[in-house]
Amino acid sequence: MAELDGPRLEPKSGEARQLVVFLHGYGADGNDLIDVGRAWQPMLPNAAFVSPHAPRPCGQSPSGREWFPLTFRDPNERWVGVNAAAPVLESFLNAELARRKLPPSALALVGFSQGTMMSLHAGLRRAVAPAAIVGYSGMLVLPPDPDPEKFAAEIKSRPPVLLIHGDSDDLIPVQAVFHAAQGLAALEVPAEWHISPGTGHGIDQEGLRHGGEFLAKAFKPR
Repeated sequence: MAELDGPRLEPKSGEARQLVVFLHGYGADGNDLIDVGRAWQPMLPNAAFVSPHAPRPCGQSPSGREWFPLTFRDPNERWVGVNAAAPVLESFLNAELARRKLPPSALALVGFSQGTMMSLHAGLRRAVAPAAIVGYSGMLVLPPDPDPEKFAAEIKSRPPVLLIHGDSDDLIPVQAVFHAAQGLAALEVPAEWHISPGTGHGIDQEGLRHGGEFLAKAFKPR
């Protein structure tokens, strides 16, 4: 199994009490999101950030990476893809938490596009719930012929989720937010969402702020 690696940021306070893992979109790499960590450091001074490069070279963009291939010809490819990529991601998350000597509950996952699909898929199946999941411009991937009971049985954790999407996204339409929120509600996963007006397939300042504030709140000692 390929081992993941990518850029890291040490916590501003000097002591890591939380771990925020960024999962980039199709055709990008870990460098694409690590600057979000820089923007969030003032709000999350005790968080270490890491943004692993996805395991596969991207079919459509050889200089970039992909969590799984996309041809848009096979309606099942996202479901097959998230399941195939999950073990290598899971192993990376566990190793990174162990390296930082942090409990699994100190983890937050932040995804963009294909990385959101991975964040939701992996995050809801972890034995211990992450502190939070933030998903930008993505979707909740469902099995091709969903058997609701079988699907629900796979869900092991119910962390708070924030979904953020631009209303002018031409790659993954904004409706994906509502489908995901409905799907999460059916699984009893607490989800909030924010729509960024005039934003395409990307993250605007408002969306950036919402994501950072959501994590800061999720990491506050209960």
